[in-house]
Amino acid sequence: MANTPTHTPSAPQPSGDTATPPPKPPSHPTAWQLIRPYWVSEKRWEGRRLLALVIALNLAVVFINVRLNAWNAGFYDALDKRNWPVFKSSLVEFAVLAFSFIIIATFRTYFRQMLEIRWRQWVTDANLTKWFAHRAYYRIERDHLADNPDQRISEDIRTLVNSSLALSLDLLTTLVSLFSFITILWTISGAVSFALAGMNVTIPGYMVWVAALYAIVGSFLIFKVGRPLVGLSYRQQQVEADFRFLLVRLRESAEQVALYRGEGAELSRLKSAFGAVRENWWQIMVVTKRLIFANSIYAQIAIVFPIMAAAPRYFAGAFTLGVLMRIIDAFGQVSDGFSWFVNSFSTLADWKATINRLREFTRVIDATPHPEDGIAVVTASDVAAYTAADLRLSLPNGVPLAAPGSFAFAPGSRWLVRGRSGCGKSTMLRALAGLWPFGSGRIEVPANARVLFLSQQSYLPIDTLKAALAFPSPPDTFTDAECRQALSAVNLGQYGDALLTSAHWARRFSGGEQQRLAAARALLQKPDFLFLDEATSALDVETEEAVYDALHARLPDTAIVSVAHRDTLARFHQHTMTLHAVNEIEPPRVVGAV
Repeated sequence: MANTPTHTPSAPQPSGDTATPPPKPPSHPTAWQLIRPYWVSEKRWEGRRLLALVIALNLAVVFINVRLNAWNAGFYDALDKRNWPVFKSSLVEFAVLAFSFIIIATFRTYFRQMLEIRWRQWVTDANLTKWFAHRAYYRIERDHLADNPDQRISEDIRTLVNSSLALSLDLLTTLVSLFSFITILWTISGAVSFALAGMNVTIPGYMVWVAALYAIVGSFLIFKVGRPLVGLSYRQQQVEADFRFLLVRLRESAEQVALYRGEGAELSRLKSAFGAVRENWWQIMVVTKRLIFANSIYAQIAIVFPIMAAAPRYFAGAFTLGVLMRIIDAFGQVSDGFSWFVNSFSTLADWKATINRLREFTRVIDATPHPEDGIAVVTASDVAAYTAADLRLSLPNGVPLAAPGSFAFAPGSRWLVRGRSGCGKSTMLRALAGLWPFGSGRIEVPANARVLFLSQQSYLPIDTLKAALAFPSPPDTFTDAECRQALSAVNLGQYGDALLTSAHWARRFSGGEQQRLAAARALLQKPDFLFLDEATSALDVETEEAVYDALHARLPDTAIVSVAHRDTLARFHQHTMTLHAVNEIEPPRVVGAV
């Protein structure tokens, strides 16, 4: 093509036009702000009904435990007095209570699991929606805002729901049991009197105070011993996710690693990652050992402590053996109630670590997607061209990168974007796609315009070939005949009979085949604006020209913008844009035949 105009933007000056760094993300949400949304959502009544049912079943279990406590007195008194009729009736009563307990406990677990999966589904859906909104998934990876978001959405949300439900229901049950058995223990244990400094001191319901003191002292000691578990659990979740990510990455890149013979380097990297897992686990082992030791001492003393505390009044004849057994059972229930923190410390530590990770993830996912005064991308109903006004590109830290300036890609036009590697060509396309907000200027996209960006390595979902070809549209958007025609146009006709075959196409196809499949995708989508970022770099010259011939013939009204280095592509474009990095000396401007 003769008389091809050339657009050569000038390089920005280092001293001016620095972009404003991204605004600070919002503050971390509280634990309640993470838990609350489901219970006020459109699914709230479904969740609340299930929660009320589970709470009722938990209270029924508490009622049975209270009845079993009363049963202790009659049963052990019958044994002590060798009263056979009372003994038989006690066994019948126990059978009824035990059977009721089994039924209630079974359905309590069933409905609790039902509530758990429904809550988890809602929270997962909500987080997935936010993760995809405003391309937050891309922004998080681009700016390295959070590690392993996949783990936070899968494992951390599961732990949040499971632990929050378990801890809250357990706490409620514990409180109800505590008040119920405090009343029982206060009533049946009676008062204890003793002389202190010449005065007679009487302590009513003394076993309640003994249980409370025992539990409070134990809770304090357990907290001091196990406190480091919170930070260690957080760290363990992180290093485990990092190790798992490297394993998945090796699986995805098996061929590239094999071609480089990079097994040694990858093995070293994996061993180093697992080394972090091992080192943190050793620290968890040390703290857990101390915690189990302290818990075991606490639990073993609790077996004989209530007997020792109640023994003086028992041997004084204040109550029978049955009442003693009832006191021991009630003491255990009260002590467990006061010791809820001790018994739940490990779960609380994991829950707290999970909360911290989700708070961080929620903070970055809810952050403002673009700098307030960065590159503005707007939809305009009064323009037909893809337009940029005074566009300047910067790095995220504000350092200027390039200044494409002002330009317009009209429908049906053909543009070739050139420049040395690293000058900002691909970054400019990211800005045009709304993925790069760092810099200044305004980009106007025609309303209802169909836009398609093809990168050097296109995304191919693990699905049928037709789904990979039709992406991002649903597979049934195009007929099989249309798909076969598109494949044939880019020299992939041999795969026409494999449209319904499911595979990991990114592995099965070579780099060149993947790029041709992406070109076939463009033929199907028929966009108004097509941007190709070195999308044919893996093709030989002859095949590359065949692909461009197909694009030009089948998409005559589409504006095609190509980022490429090969001079052979110049004949397929009417206009040339040459970019220069900020520190690059601008070469002479060339105008004329290309």
